[in-house]
Amino acid sequence: MYGLSVFLGEELTDETQTYIETMSRLGIKGIFTSLHIPEEDSKRYAQRLTKLGELAKKNEMKLMVDISGEALKRAGFSFDRLEDILAIGVTGLRMDYAISNQEIAQASQMIDIGLNASTITAEDVAELKNDGADFSRFEAWHNYYPRPETGLSSQFFERKNQWLKEAGFKVLAFVPGDKNLRGPLQQGLPTLEKHRYEHPVSALIELKTSFSVDGVYIGDPQLSDRTIRQLALYLDQNVLALEVVDIGSRYYSHILGEHVNRQDAARDVIRSAEARFKRIDKISPETAMNRTLGSVTIDNSKYGRYMGEIQVTKKELPKDEKINVAAQIIAEDRSLVKCIQAGTKFKLIRKGTL
Repeated sequence: MYGLSVFLGEELTDETQTYIETMSRLGIKGIFTSLHIPEEDSKRYAQRLTKLGELAKKNEMKLMVDISGEALKRAGFSFDRLEDILAIGVTGLRMDYAISNQEIAQASQMIDIGLNASTITAEDVAELKNDGADFSRFEAWHNYYPRPETGLSSQFFERKNQWLKEAGFKVLAFVPGDKNLRGPLQQGLPTLEKHRYEHPVSALIELKTSFSVDGVYIGDPQLSDRTIRQLALYLDQNVLALEVVDIGSRYYSHILGEHVNRQDAARDVIRSAEARFKRIDKISPETAMNRTLGSVTIDNSKYGRYMGEIQVTKKELPKDEKINVAAQIIAEDRSLVKCIQAGTKFKLIRKGTL
């Protein structure tokens, strides 16, 4: 399950509507929003939520709304009439502070419920069960963290998720966007601090593959067009696209195109499975260069039968006269390197053409 975030502090623009429709076509089927509203803006928020609900229904997307205290009431809805909020397209409520477990249990009979993944306790679970909650409707949602240095550690996240999974919850978390970052800080909205300045696609993949998260949402209001194209290629074809810059090697064009990492994945480098078995002319040695993370290399004639092997470095490695550095993955895409595992398909693309 993948989703995006829409914030109701501003009107829903044509650009936002187009973004939702574009992401829906990619297979993004969830929207997250918040009803933490100033009292004087309650009518405006209610109108925007209604419009967002219409967009969610039109694009067949789930709509999870974060609420606390009196927010639902101020927007003109009630726990006693949840059919009203369901009717406008809201499919779930993420319950925060000032809402009792008894109210949550009652609401779970009609609507999906998100709980705060970081703060829910065994006592809460016991109370909810005692109050007759429908646990088939429950999900555990982590927060996003706007302020740098306040996001969760991987260790805490992993421990908490293990407990949540054992308790029967699906786990959802956020990764940052890379366009129109949410103000006022505009420092990304990740759950994990390590993801704050990473490529959104690499953060998304890591949550799914390394932390067994069931749902990943883009925390910030938007992704760049370039990142959307990379995400589309990953979701549709399971291919990671990385742009590479020409650093002056005569073999730059030779390394471009589609590759597959070998099944016996190496520790230090990604090895293109078929590269050296293609018919090629002699590859002459070039000036040896240090191999930084994300260097794309090709073995020259001094490496004998390995001549033609194409690699991407996972770490900094020393220069080697048998290895030509043919290109460099651009800085924005280097965090994607760690997502290339055994058998992963990836595509090296000329910078500026993605």
